Amino acid sequence: MNVVSLLPSGTEIVYALGIEPVGVSHECDVPPEAAAKPSINRSRIDAEASSEAIDEQVLRAERDHGSVYEIDVEALDRVDPDLIVTQGICDVCAVDSVLVEDAVDRIDAEPDVLTTDPHSVGDVLADIERIGHATGREERAAELTADLEARIDAVREATADVPDAERPEVAILDWLDPVMVAGHWVPELVEWAGGEYGLADPGARSRPREWTEIREHDPDVLIAAPCGFDLDQTRENLDDLTARPGWDDLRAVEGERAYAMDGHEFVNRPGPRLVDTLEHLAALLHPDRISASGESPVEDRSGPPADVATPLGRLAGRVGAEER
Repeated sequence: MNVVSLLPSGTEIVYALGIEPVGVSHECDVPPEAAAKPSINRSRIDAEASSEAIDEQVLRAERDHGSVYEIDVEALDRVDPDLIVTQGICDVCAVDSVLVEDAVDRIDAEPDVLTTDPHSVGDVLADIERIGHATGREERAAELTADLEARIDAVREATADVPDAERPEVAILDWLDPVMVAGHWVPELVEWAGGEYGLADPGARSRPREWTEIREHDPDVLIAAPCGFDLDQTRENLDDLTARPGWDDLRAVEGERAYAMDGHEFVNRPGPRLVDTLEHLAALLHPDRISASGESPVEDRSGPPADVATPLGRLAGRVGAEER
């Protein structure tokens, strides 16, 4: 079966099911061999720009072209797809199903189009099963979801008896300018990791917020995980947060519990590695409790790996040293 995946999380799922896609999106990079596959789409956005500039480019692309992306119809035709995996959750994050349907009408093949639209971890697990069914890999999909569920249960068991007074209020930002509070699956991940998430309900969409709302909420832990940004790019855009009025007065900053997390690889990619994100969050919020649990999948970690998350203060210090 010739499978095309037009979103990174879909590509990770397809590979996890033992299928090598014939085409991917320009952002697909896990596993590494995915990056060598034919790219079926192009972005109108300069992904290396600042968060403010990217936001402006998105608005301009949607106004002028109706979409951030364009599909290379000739490339799609060449790979002769039987199945195309796309998404309907966010027009900015990846190619949407409407654009795909239009492209399919212009090629010789008549592929099935499977659209994912996850807003919870349960939705992600269901998508794995749906893709498994569509590709004839039901057994492997069942094994994969069972493994992920077991890892989730291990974290939840490790944090189940954390007293309310020890559950920090957490805010996770998936964009910096404008500030956006992460929604969808993030509230439940934080809750399972032993925290509280009062800025968004489980399943709610991410949306822009006024900075004054973040200040008034005053979280115990603040995590910057911009969608599509690795830690280096987050560092380059650090002033979008640290230069805001009242930044130094936030409880998370005063308590040295403000962090940057790799939003490109984790947090914002609704595939199997959302469970990795859960494990990193649990180790970040309760390193002593989690590391003390023999059943925890993060029992040997005192915190998340340095290439996943790092204190914002450390990032800020590195920027200052470089400027001097």
